[in-house]
Formats: sequence, C-alpha cells, structure tokens
Amino acid sequence: MSTESRMENLAKNLSWSQQIDREVIDKTRLSGTFDITLDYTPIAMGAGAPIGEPDAANSSEPLTILTALQEQLGLKLESETGTVRLLVIDHVEQPSEN
Repeated sequence: MSTESRMENLAKNLSWSQQIDREVIDKTRLSGTFDITLDYTPIAMGAGAPIGEPDAANSSEPLTILTALQEQLGLKLESETGTVRLLVIDHVEQPSEN
C-alpha cells in the first residue's frame, strides 16, 4: 500500500483491513499529509491464509499489516474499549412504483 494521506485517513483505511477487523482511531496527534508506503502480505477473504508466497529472502513467515505498521512506519495499534458508531437496519422493503 503506497499513498499520500493524513493519519486520520490511514486509520479509516486500516479499519477496513481484514487483518485488523476493528475500528482504528487516530490518536497520534500528527497533522499534515504523509507519503505512506506499507509492504505486507494481505489475507485472502475468509481463508485466513496469506495471498501469494512470502518473500523467502526476508522471512519464512508472511509480514502482517500489524508488523508492517510497527517496523516500517513506527506506528503501534493498541486495543482499547470504547464506544463505536453502529448502523442497524431492522427493516427493508422493495421501493414502490411511484
């Protein structure tokens, strides 16, 4: 993953990562835009196994997004308990022909 982004946008994108599977909130207090490059092994949807082969020259284990964040960007995710926004849809109907 390589992009130019603000820390709050990085946190939102990480929230969608299957390897994290939680809401990520930016508490870095860093402002501005950063050129972010993050190399890691994505996880296949629903499989729990990495996509592709890990780089044998670097390690026999695939590089997870959590390890990449810490080693490449110096960022560490810490688990906390708190409130999150949740959207609940309790009823759906076909639209009328009006």
